[in-house]
Amino acid sequence: MNNINEIMDLNPKKASILIVDDEYANVRVLEKLLTNQGYINVISTQDPTQTVSLYQEYKSDLILLDLNMPTLDGYGVMEQLNQVTDNNLPAILILTAQHEQNFRQKALDNGARDYVTKPFDACELLSRVRNLLAVQVAQKFMRSQNEILEYKVKERTQELIATRLQIVHHLGRAAEYRDNETGLHIIRMSKIAVVLAQAYGLNEQECDLLLNAAPMHDIGKIGIPDRILLKQGKLNDEEWPIMQTHAQIGADVLGDDDSQLIVMAQQIAISHHEKWDGTGYPKGLKGDEIPLMGRICALADVFDALSSKRPYKEAWPLDKSLSLIKQESGKHFEPKLVALFLQNLDEILEIRQKFSEPESK
Repeated sequence: MNNINEIMDLNPKKASILIVDDEYANVRVLEKLLTNQGYINVISTQDPTQTVSLYQEYKSDLILLDLNMPTLDGYGVMEQLNQVTDNNLPAILILTAQHEQNFRQKALDNGARDYVTKPFDACELLSRVRNLLAVQVAQKFMRSQNEILEYKVKERTQELIATRLQIVHHLGRAAEYRDNETGLHIIRMSKIAVVLAQAYGLNEQECDLLLNAAPMHDIGKIGIPDRILLKQGKLNDEEWPIMQTHAQIGADVLGDDDSQLIVMAQQIAISHHEKWDGTGYPKGLKGDEIPLMGRICALADVFDALSSKRPYKEAWPLDKSLSLIKQESGKHFEPKLVALFLQNLDEILEIRQKFSEPESK
């Protein structure tokens, strides 16, 4: 957004006025006339080919433009200005000795706002200048209000997105706290997932999205009864299908949203229990049918879950966890991801150590 003070400086006397006339005497008369009336930003040129560059440099609000000049006439100047302003010209007051209506009409058709016939009357000229600048001030004010409104809407939208993200993250942590009271699993799992994503060749933006989306992978657990989620021991044939519904519940909780973050989070929530060989849930997707982010999070989630204490099991030793990961290459996990996991094991173990559960320190 532009500087607010600059936008709101709407004093007509501070307007930038550009005089373009090839006759030195006319330029001096106009300069004196305007400065005597308190206009403090008056510049001039006798070379019409300099009009565009001066307009761009000084952001002229009003141009007093002679129509009849030898090197480039006023029509040519307006044509050049139209090209650099996308036909959004500043206020142009034509100065012309032509009395025929067709000349003045052509100037107006080319974008001029008004005209004064030479030799001009000082009072008439100043009146036209005041009127044109009054319109410019009103237009500038409306633009400033629109910019401020757009800025506030954008700012508010960003606040709403941030608030929504915070709420969803809290829901994810709330679901995690139900079977892991510290919530450190989602931190470790997310960071491990990013290590794998980077090794896989994903770009920085994708990795940043993953870091924020992965914590919501098990958000659907908020819909699973405690008797199942916190059960000490293996789930029976009746309980297991209920537990599996947390993937779909998670996707439903995240809902339909066009933001990249929520789209990725929903994708992860519903696919991180799919398996490379097609034996996973909820859809039984196989191989590349499983979204990449889901495949990455599946490996990160399982490794950290194996290595962590849960209500239904003790933490596995590292060698046992690694052995299972290797055995599941091509079955549960994508072989390429398993290879990358093992290549980056030192970094993954550093994450485990840095964010380890309090009782394991």
